[in-house]
Amino acid sequence: MKIVAIIQARMGSNRLPGKVLMDLAGEPMLGRCVNRVRRAHTVDEVVIATTVEPADEVIVNLCIERGWACFRGSETDVLDRYYRTAQIHQADIIVRITSDCPLIEPEVIDRVVQEFLQRQPQVDYASNTLSDSRTFPRGLDTEVMNFEGLERAWREDDNPAWREHVTPYLYRNPNLFWLFRVTNEVDYSHLRWTVDTPEDLAFVRRVYDHFGHDHFSWCEVLATLDKYPEWMAINRDIQQKVI
Repeated sequence: MKIVAIIQARMGSNRLPGKVLMDLAGEPMLGRCVNRVRRAHTVDEVVIATTVEPADEVIVNLCIERGWACFRGSETDVLDRYYRTAQIHQADIIVRITSDCPLIEPEVIDRVVQEFLQRQPQVDYASNTLSDSRTFPRGLDTEVMNFEGLERAWREDDNPAWREHVTPYLYRNPNLFWLFRVTNEVDYSHLRWTVDTPEDLAFVRRVYDHFGHDHFSWCEVLATLDKYPEWMAINRDIQQKVI
């Protein structure tokens, strides 16, 4: 059974163009994300899924330079991009990660994957992102699905907006797919650790400048925020885009 983490990345962004290659303590954001995902013990392979757009050639070049596996596909049909990446890399289980989450936590990835594996073959999709049960900071988002579920969504989903976000067809059809919600004992859903705006970038840069590397844990970030609670005000008022 092969578990492949697919990190979607592109230079286009409505609110913060080029964010995936912006600097975080001397390393591009995508590099920080890849480093952290690779430390998840349950992941066999990490692949960057970018687009065929000319602007994303710089992402491909970075992948070549770093020796990262890379696939290029549709810019807007990200579900198709994921499906074809998973197919080419012969993934039995897919872990979906977005490149604007540079604080992504290996321990959390492992927990979601393990919860998924423990419930096989019943569960098709497990995540810590479902809105009715979100308890982790936004930015530790981890979705896990089997190839069969991804393929069915790819085949049946005819909603372009859903296909752009890859997984809505799975989690909005609980009559078709078995879902499992991964939650934390303490609710940290009010914390915003993803990067979609200049304010988000300023917050994450504050974290990376503090540590100077990417080997810190999410619990260490929580402890740091207890010490410097004013950091949370940097992006507190940013509204998450709605699918």
